[in-house]
Amino acid sequence: MSDVYTRLREFMDRLPGGYPETPTGVEIKLLKKLYSPEEAELTQNLKDEPEEVALIAKRLGRDEKELAEKLDEMAMNGLIYRVRSGEKLCYQAFQFIVGVYEFQLKNLDKEFCELFEEYWPYLGMQMASVPTAQLRVVPVESAVGKGATVESYNQIREMVKEQKVICVQDCICRKEQRLMGHPCDKPDEICFGFGELGQYTIDNGNGRPIDVDECLKLLDKAEEEGLVLQPTNAEELQWICCCCACCCPGLKVAKSTPRPQDVVKSWYEAKIDRDECTGCLDCVERCPLDAIQEGDNVSEIVEGRCIGCGLCVSACPVEAITMEPKPGVEAPPKDFSTLLKQIATERGLA
Repeated sequence: MSDVYTRLREFMDRLPGGYPETPTGVEIKLLKKLYSPEEAELTQNLKDEPEEVALIAKRLGRDEKELAEKLDEMAMNGLIYRVRSGEKLCYQAFQFIVGVYEFQLKNLDKEFCELFEEYWPYLGMQMASVPTAQLRVVPVESAVGKGATVESYNQIREMVKEQKVICVQDCICRKEQRLMGHPCDKPDEICFGFGELGQYTIDNGNGRPIDVDECLKLLDKAEEEGLVLQPTNAEELQWICCCCACCCPGLKVAKSTPRPQDVVKSWYEAKIDRDECTGCLDCVERCPLDAIQEGDNVSEIVEGRCIGCGLCVSACPVEAITMEPKPGVEAPPKDFSTLLKQIATERGLA
């Protein structure tokens, strides 16, 4: 029989986000860092959809009370996912990204960060191999309504106003980079979870509950700080990451490519009115992806680099920049569950 961690690796690779094998075995080191052998075995016997403890206990031939305690301990440690509806608790196995990695916010140490940094190129490459991304970019508030027709699923503030459960937590990417000796001056507590994910984050002590007003104020702060808004790539909100290009793995990769627009999912791109532009270059300094450059007395968009974040719009003192819809971009999946099923199908798992 193969090693329990090898089998767990294979199991997690069959989840939508994947968990590929590497030549160095760093993926196994990560699993050993996170899971005991018992937890590794139990995780493989869970389904990838919420299931009540009684059903899991019956299926596995386990004592229900003892199993409930163990599952809740694992959920509290971010190894599996827990869905709470009133007093009813359900548990499921969950993918590594977006999932188990982000659930480790309060457990991060330098060793884990170093292992993750070694593993990310392999995992990131696999995630980039499918057409559907788990994150997308939406324009910040100041860019909405200035020349662009913004679909309802990209009007982030209006979506926030509809939420019943909201939490705010520290950015795990900035925390990881700080532990690695690369501190960032952007704010820490400025990433958000909503609904079931928000409740899970609050219950686990990884974030605190906030109301709509505080969330909107923090989104204002994110824009002031020049952070890129990356929510769930679905019409229904599950999270919003407020990202910088120095810490976010996805944006770092995108920035290093000639055409970030081909790597990052977005619906808009910036357009500069040459007749209005004064060539002040404020937008050049503001752009996190180096998508704007100095031209002949005006600023110019670099072909293929704009990811539609809209941060340049508020930087322009003469309102010469607008966000324009990109042609032929389809609406995102309805919700996170549909998104994961779509990714699983693209990976040949469904």
